Formats: sequence, structure tokens, C-alpha cells
Amino acid sequence: MTKRLLIVLVATAMGGLLLTSVAAEKGKSSVDVSKLPPPADKSGVTYETDIKPMFEKSCVGCHGAKKAKGKLRLDSLPAVLKGGEDGKVIEAGKSADSVLVQNVAHLGDPDDYMPPPKNKDGITPLTPEQIGLIRAWIDQGAH
Repeated sequence: MTKRLLIVLVATAMGGLLLTSVAAEKGKSSVDVSKLPPPADKSGVTYETDIKPMFEKSCVGCHGAKKAKGKLRLDSLPAVLKGGEDGKVIEAGKSADSVLVQNVAHLGDPDDYMPPPKNKDGITPLTPEQIGLIRAWIDQGAH
């Protein structure tokens, strides 16, 4: 093997490692979770009773059966638990680490905020109380 070919192979391998490292770093949360509203005090929070009505009002227009942006559906518990094309959006028992919570709280990357600040349907952001209820649901196991 020539010296030049060896240098090209090493440089290519190092570039691949760098891209992998950048991609892994991008996947990590750089969200300041101290800015999240606290979980609600309510116990026994369930998807059907407490969360689904909220999602139907604010989320299902873009994340439901008719339209599933990012292949994410929020119109049923199994769909929420499955996640979308980028993976799971909730971490049962860990609401602060859940992408869904961070996105509805409008923390992190503005491109990921849900609902988007300037959406065509005029859907307003969830209130801190609603986000707290989602957090309580996730922290209680996301049932």
C-alpha cells in the first residue's frame, strides 16, 4: 500500500468518526431542564382521561391519523409510546428527558417547538399547567 493511499484511508476514517461524533452529540439534549414547569401534583394521571383530550385539541391536527408529521402520532397511547421517525418522544418515568416535554415547553431547538409558534391554525402553546400534567403522566409511567 502506498503512503498516499494510507493517508487517504486514515483521513477518511477520521472524517467518518468525526461525523459520527457530531451526530451523536446532536442527538444529546442540550436543553436547560431547569426551565421546565414542574410536574403536576395530580396522581393517577392517565393518557385516556387527562392527556388525550389535550393532545386532540393541540396536537392531533398534525400528529394524527390524517396527518402524521415526522411519522409521529399522538392520537393513541400505543402511537405515543412508539414515537416517530426520530425515535421515542417520551421516556417513561423521566419527563425532563422526554423530547415531547422539551418540545411542548418550547425549549431547545426552535425548529422542534410544538406547536410551532407561527402555525397556520393558530394553535397556542400549551400552558405550564398542561406541560406539568404531561410531566406527571410520564413520571407516573405514561399509562
